[in-house]
Amino acid sequence: MKRKQFTEEQIIGILKEAEAGAVVTELCRRHGMSSATYYAWKAKYGGLEVSEAKRLRALEDENGKLKRLLADAMLDNARLKDLLSKKW
Repeated sequence: MKRKQFTEEQIIGILKEAEAGAVVTELCRRHGMSSATYYAWKAKYGGLEVSEAKRLRALEDENGKLKRLLADAMLDNARLKDLLSKKW
């Protein structure tokens, strides 16, 4: 089965449909997703607006970049320590 990629607007729209009173199982069947996906989205995006969700995504991307930079710096530091600790 092909994995669908939902945008923040679509996710929040689906969550708002459920808040308006739609049955979760019907909603999941109509949009082609599992109920576990719905509840994961509800935990992550519940109560957010579209602009807030976009900002959340941008912050997550920036956080990932910063973690990679930190890991690279720590790796370089460990390599230099290993190189300097060896006897010539």
